[in-house]
Amino acid sequence: MTAVRPIKSVVLCADDYAVNAPTSQGIVALCVLGRLSATSVMVHSPRWPQDAPALRDMRERIDVGLHLDWTSAFAKDRGFGQGLGAVMGRSLLRSFDHHQVMDEVQRQLDAFEAQWQAPPSHVDGHQHVQQFAGVREALCEVLLRRYGSQRPRPWLRVSQVAQVGLKAHVISAMGAQALQGWAQQNDWPCVAPLLGAYGFEGSLNDYRQRMQAWLLDVPTQAPPALIMCHPAASAQADDEIGSARAIEFAYLASHEFVQDLRDAGVRLVRGSGHTLPVE
Repeated sequence: MTAVRPIKSVVLCADDYAVNAPTSQGIVALCVLGRLSATSVMVHSPRWPQDAPALRDMRERIDVGLHLDWTSAFAKDRGFGQGLGAVMGRSLLRSFDHHQVMDEVQRQLDAFEAQWQAPPSHVDGHQHVQQFAGVREALCEVLLRRYGSQRPRPWLRVSQVAQVGLKAHVISAMGAQALQGWAQQNDWPCVAPLLGAYGFEGSLNDYRQRMQAWLLDVPTQAPPALIMCHPAASAQADDEIGSARAIEFAYLASHEFVQDLRDAGVRLVRGSGHTLPVE
């Protein structure tokens, strides 16, 4: 008798909702197809208020959370943001002001809830800042105060990578163990390990091969792993990863992606615990 292969569970999360119109449009289209199980919002983007209604129509189909941001152009325009290198340096030097970071985390959660009209299903971070020292402690304190008595609590992405060898993996691993430890001590839901990191280069077939490898790398034990992605319906000219976004969208919208899920024995699930049927 042939052994039955266990079904593996993955949260497939599209980052950067509201970063630009093609990204929001592409994420909504993939939600309609059932090809995503989560998305994370850049709430300081001026597009968030106008892009929120389309996402609210997907409320029962997908987890929607805060993409905590310290490094984008939106954050820099607000006066608190810096480039990734500078933020990493401040983290290593422990030079963040705890109360100022708490205030900014609150502002981003307020901006999320003002449009979503509910708490986030999860919190992660643009370029993994949610777990950098100085940001992590303030975020955890705000989460406990704001959602500690709530059930379910917003789950956290822990960027504990399942691969090695890329600079992006080193960045994403910063603070992962500390955030995981805090979550365990406080009985806080989280999703790890993280897959999906690459240099945003290559063809559609290259991306498909990467996804096939990530799907095979998903551990069989619960809880689910997380694969991050960055799709957009088209490439916006001023988006430095616009071409990669368009390639990701084309693959995730394809029948080949559905077949690759089946071949790997993977089902998409929401981090909040709801299985997502893929159409």
